Order: sequence, then structure tokens, then C-alpha cells
Amino acid sequence: MKQTVEKKTEGSCFGIGHPANLKARREALGQTRRIVVKVGSAVLAGKKGLDPQAVSGLAGDVARLMKTGREVIVVTSGAIAEGMRKMGIEARPTEIPEKQAVAAVGQAGLMREYEKAFFARKIKVAQILLTRDDLTNRRRYLNARNTLQTLLSWGVAPIVNENDTVVVDELKFGENDNLSAMVTHLMDADLLVILTDTDGLYTKNPREYADCSLISTVAAIGKDVLSLASGGAGDMGTGGMASKLAAARKVTAAGIPVVVANGKKPAILKSLFSGKEEGTFFMPGPKKIGGRKCWIAFALKPSGALFLDRGAVEAVLRGGKSLLPVGVCGVRGDFGEGSAVECGSQNGPVIAVGLVNYNSAQIRRIMGRPTREIVKLLGHKPYDEVIHRDNLVLT
Repeated sequence: MKQTVEKKTEGSCFGIGHPANLKARREALGQTRRIVVKVGSAVLAGKKGLDPQAVSGLAGDVARLMKTGREVIVVTSGAIAEGMRKMGIEARPTEIPEKQAVAAVGQAGLMREYEKAFFARKIKVAQILLTRDDLTNRRRYLNARNTLQTLLSWGVAPIVNENDTVVVDELKFGENDNLSAMVTHLMDADLLVILTDTDGLYTKNPREYADCSLISTVAAIGKDVLSLASGGAGDMGTGGMASKLAAARKVTAAGIPVVVANGKKPAILKSLFSGKEEGTFFMPGPKKIGGRKCWIAFALKPSGALFLDRGAVEAVLRGGKSLLPVGVCGVRGDFGEGSAVECGSQNGPVIAVGLVNYNSAQIRRIMGRPTREIVKLLGHKPYDEVIHRDNLVLT
């Protein structure tokens, strides 16, 4: 449809053919050198499990991008779908031990299909299995980054998946949309492409409403845009459009564009990078966040929260200042020194995430007090700041 959708709200949307959309797409895609491509189970799975033709088509698309000098990291689903096919299971397991066992059976077959498909194009692949704990631990985060950097320098295509066979709930990414966002941050990628079984984000759920329109460009992911997500996933998947919008929000907040497009279309990546207006393009935020601050903001799970007074909110939000104890008026949770915490006013939204220089008990003792009193209150003063601005990321 050629309908234009424009909203003067926090998340403006533009329809097919809008000039601002075309210009933003050309500029963003033309500058990409490192791309993360996330492909969901709905794209890779057929009626009886993993579809080798779908894997081959994706490999051909990625190979074409690599031949243009671009680096491509594939974040894939499909292990459970392949395990179900091998084991003759028709319904997706719901119990954790069964899901992990099916994933273990399917992972080898999934990688075999990728290896066959890329080998036919004279490209080697490497399997990278991650848990959230691998990316929250700074040393392991950097190790994963260094390994992926080396593989890319060798011309190898990394195939990344969550380590479903050992992961527990508290270490899960949630779904591979979130994993793809984390990998995009990890590798300082220039673009995230999420391939799914729909053409992109619609004004209404396309499975229920015939009068829906595809939204070609989203300028900012606000509440109005989030309300458009149906949230439902297919039989083989774990995420729906809501999880894709959550991933896109994380990535665009770091100054990186995102495209959600239909991976069922033949040669979708070729079409996208040839300039055709495929899928929904999510415009990047105004400022690109560095790798370490991305790790603080998006990889770490906050252990608590600090509530700030009005002056501290302004100093952090507008002035780019460190957070001093005098600006803290409340503490939620128990956490240690160096933990990640959220920051915001008592009744307002979270405005930042940062690494604290003091534990929660110490902050409760010094909050609301000037820096010069820290020694008297704690017996020592290793830092003036509760959170230094170098360890503080606006969200």
C-alpha cells in the first residue's frame, strides 16, 4: 500500500515512498560495513522442522554481502525446530529439560545445514553459543568480542545462537531478538537486520486486519509505536513483533539503525541493499554510544535503583555531570560496589544506568549529604562521586 502514516508524537512514522525515509535508508545502508543479521525460526522452519532451502537462501544472501567487503554476523534460531524434526515431536516442548534436550539434538543439525550452505559458496562458518552471563561479565564479554573480531578478519561467517542446552532462566536473553541487539552492541555493528515472517511493522496486526498499512520508517520508538506490536509469535518462535521493537529500541538508542523485513522473500538482503524499500527502517538515535557504555547500559542487569532529586536529574540529564551523594534521595535494593543500577526521579522514568562506587548500605548513609562529609560518615572517601560520569549512560 502507498498510504503515508505520519504522527506528531514521540515516535513518528512514515509510509512507503516518503522522501525522508528514502534518504535515511540510502545513507544508513550505504555506510554499513559490519552487519548483524538475525533470522528467526519462522523464517528457517518448514512444516516438519528446519528447511534446508531456507538456510541455503540465507547463506546466498549473506555471501553476496560478504563479497562486497562487508562483514556479516548471523544470529540464528532454529535449533529447537531441527531437534523437533529429528525426534519426531510435533508440538514445541514447554518443560525446560525437554526444550534443552531438543535444542541439544537440533544444534548439530542446524550447524551442519549452515556449514553445507556456506561451503557451497566457499565460505567457512564458526559456531558461537552464548548465555547472558557471557556478556554481563566484562572479561568474558571482551573475550567473545575478540573471538568474533578474529573470525571476521579471517573471512569466516560467525553463526551465533543462545546456548539453550545449559542456560537457566536468570541467564537467558529472553529471545534471539534481544541476543541480536546485544551482539550488535558487542561488535559495534553499523546495522541490525531482523528477518521474520512478516513484511515489517504495520499500523494494525496484518493477520487480523485487512486495512492495515506497512510502516516504512520509524523515526523514534515511543509509546505510540510500541502499542502497534501484536506480540504474538509463530508455532516455532519465542518472540513476536513486541520483542523485535524492544530489540530495535535498544539498538537505535545506541545510534545504530535497524531494519525488520520479511525473511521469507527470496534474496531479501540483496533487495534491501540494492536500494529497494523493504521492511520497516528504524532510524538511529542522534548519538552513537561507545562499546563500554553500551555494555553498561544494555548488557548488565541492574541490581537496584537510585532516586535523584530535581537538581541531580538536571545535572545528569542536561549537564553531563557525575552523580554526587547530595543528589541522591533514595535507594532501592541491596547491591555491592561496582554494580549496575538504574537512576531516575522518585515518580519519573529511568533516565540513566550506571556503575556505583559505593554499596547500597554506604549510599544510604551518605545520600543527601555533601561530598566533604563522606569521610566523617564512612571513615574513608575513595571517591567523590556515587557514579562517575564515565560510568553513567543516559537511557
